[in-house]
Order: sequence, then C-alpha cells, then structure tokens
Amino acid sequence: MIDARLFDDMAAQLAKLLPPGANELKNDFEQNARALMQSTLSRMELVTREEFDVQAALLQKTRSRLQLLEERVAALEAAGKQATNPID
Repeated sequence: MIDARLFDDMAAQLAKLLPPGANELKNDFEQNARALMQSTLSRMELVTREEFDVQAALLQKTRSRLQLLEERVAALEAAGKQATNPID
C-alpha cells in the first residue's frame, strides 16, 4: 500500500499552487485532493513492489521448469521415433 504521507505531501504541494486570496479554501482543497488521489490509485489495482518481485521470481522459476520439460519431451519424442524406426 502507498504511504499516506505521500498523499498529504502531494495535496500540500497542490494547495501551494492556489492563489494567495484562497487561503480559506486551502484545507478543503487539500482534503478533496487527497481523497481524489486515493480513490484514483485504489481503482488502478496497483500492487506493492514486494508482491511484484515475488510474482516475477515465480514467473522466472516457471519459465525455467517449462524449458526443462520442453527439453525432456523433445528427448522422449526423439527416443520414440528411434524405437519405431530402427535403422537396420
């Protein structure tokens, strides 16, 4: 999950962009900006870096096993062809 301080910092930075006469709107703007960012990011279904790294490692392991199985199947197929077509 994304650190809530990130939302606070981003909302504060956006609030600084408001014109000087809008100070009374600053708190309301920060709250709305924070809520909008949280809502948008939650709809994006993002994963943490840790979850991504775990899935990447799992994918690499699966690819390695698949390659080994493909090599074994090719060897078995070659052996099967030799058994059905012996050279006399």
